[in-house]
Amino acid sequence: MTSESPAVARNRREQLRDFLRTRRARLTPGDVGMAEGGRRRTPGLRREEVAVLAGVGVSWYTWLEQGRDINVSVEVLDAISRALRLTGPERAHLYALAGLNPPRAGGAREASVTPELRNLIDAWTPRPAMLRDRHWNLLAVNDAARTAFGYGDTDHNCLVTFFTSARYRDVHVHWASVAPDVVAAFRADAARFPDDPEFARLVDDLSTVSPEFAELWARHDVGDHAQAVKAVLHPEAGDLIFDKTTLTVADRPDWHLELYNPRPGTGTGDRLERLTRVRLGAPA
Repeated sequence: MTSESPAVARNRREQLRDFLRTRRARLTPGDVGMAEGGRRRTPGLRREEVAVLAGVGVSWYTWLEQGRDINVSVEVLDAISRALRLTGPERAHLYALAGLNPPRAGGAREASVTPELRNLIDAWTPRPAMLRDRHWNLLAVNDAARTAFGYGDTDHNCLVTFFTSARYRDVHVHWASVAPDVVAAFRADAARFPDDPEFARLVDDLSTVSPEFAELWARHDVGDHAQAVKAVLHPEAGDLIFDKTTLTVADRPDWHLELYNPRPGTGTGDRLERLTRVRLGAPA
């Protein structure tokens, strides 16, 4: 955008502050798939909940909403737009208030994932597959994984979704028994990168919105990624049972490919394939 006077910039940031506050106030935790979490002094989402949903630091989001003069990126604004469920015009307005020109629709999201990897993940359909980085951020998810596990456009991190999404928790049969192992595996991953501050930020921010995560993290249990069975009670397809295998990408050792095979004899593969085809508009 063109240069602007200090007064104009200050007015723009004040409008940004008010816009973000009103967009946050109109949403409830249930609107974004989070548990309600008890009584609230004011309506709407809390700042820390928006930050966690968007995958940004709570302090950084607070500064943005306070109208401070900080730098923002296209990726962060898109993440906040998704977290706040902004419409197209609202998203463009957010960009303008942040001092950026809105990018064209369908920008370069997930551009760093190679076409070969993306083709592999898509070709695994009708079986679920996803790609995540060292912080458990979702880099790519195929249609079968979205169908089976309920991942949506606002789900950006496996760990955050596991502990904050009421929808995800409802369909995962063994959520409570698996939760300690999930946290223990994340602690082991974090320990491999002691100089990476993003792990600490994730832990701090998630602890503010999930007492269950905070309690499990305080145990200091350490685990590892292993062959596992994933059971889902899907509202349309019924019981789905998968064998999960995690593979490391050779030229990106901090990226991990998760492949899910329907367990033989359970009917999981046939039911999921039919449902995925229907969701994609193909004949069942």
